[in-house]
Amino acid sequence: MKFLTSYKDVPETLFGAVVAIGNFDGVHLGHQAVLSHARQIAVDTQPAEAGSHKPAAAGVMYFHPHPRQFFSPDTPLFMLTNREQKRAQFEALGLDFALEQTFDAALSQMPAEEFVRDVLVEGFRVSHVVIGYDFFFGAKRGGNPEVMRQLGERFGFGVTVVSPTGEGGLIFSSTGVRDALEEGQVRRAAEILGRNWQVAGVVKSGAGRGEGLGFPTANIDLPPGCHLHHGIYAAFVHVGEARYKAAAYYGKRPSFDNDAPVLEVFLFDFEGNLYDREISVEFVDYVRGDMKFTNAEALSEQMDADCRAVLKILDAEALQAGGA
Repeated sequence: MKFLTSYKDVPETLFGAVVAIGNFDGVHLGHQAVLSHARQIAVDTQPAEAGSHKPAAAGVMYFHPHPRQFFSPDTPLFMLTNREQKRAQFEALGLDFALEQTFDAALSQMPAEEFVRDVLVEGFRVSHVVIGYDFFFGAKRGGNPEVMRQLGERFGFGVTVVSPTGEGGLIFSSTGVRDALEEGQVRRAAEILGRNWQVAGVVKSGAGRGEGLGFPTANIDLPPGCHLHHGIYAAFVHVGEARYKAAAYYGKRPSFDNDAPVLEVFLFDFEGNLYDREISVEFVDYVRGDMKFTNAEALSEQMDADCRAVLKILDAEALQAGGA
């Protein structure tokens, strides 16, 4: 899979590509439907060269920073995936390339028609564009799916607009994932994402209180603007290629400093030092909300009960996965 950083540097081997465009935060099932359309259209596209049987390339163009971050830099946006996670998802979905286009002042002020002409036509020589039903582009959001269709006819490329995707009345959207996480509904978030939500970070030094209570934890920061519901979660922690069952806590530690929220994870059956190592926390289920305890003994007893509850959930999860 090729990773590109500018529409001005598209190699000739990708000319005539089928390009899916969007922000794709979370790369949830709705996004995956858009990308699946792009892959299928690329397979079905007839090669331009006589006698060639190689299908068109299929890829994705997304923006960094997210346009909402660009226009409102002082309002943190809870990003569901970091850049590495997003790239890994694109690669896992079998795309030929991914263009992370810098969203800057010049791009934000580019009119819709100029965006299509300069970026898609001159940059990619696109054969087909795939977008979601709610995709807007160009200065002051002057472009929408209908405008893209009209410009496609003018410049000679096909346009597919993917309708809302959902199941059982649940529409797949990044906002839906954020709302679910804010309510602690990590299983509902997983239904939208098509996988458990994960967050990655480098383990930092903590106050050491967990170790003193018999539950040493690894602490990482969550993304700015994160509104994950405070409380205890059943989770898996990925350390390199290894995966460990874990009890995760996210909150302000009201029994102690009641400071900025932090994510603390206690790994079962793990020995070693995780400081300064990157780990990934995969949220499986919500156990209980945050609580304040009057003394360390009461807190330790509750943590012991939480760990038993977490192991019960994770054992059931492993059993179900093994029988699937």
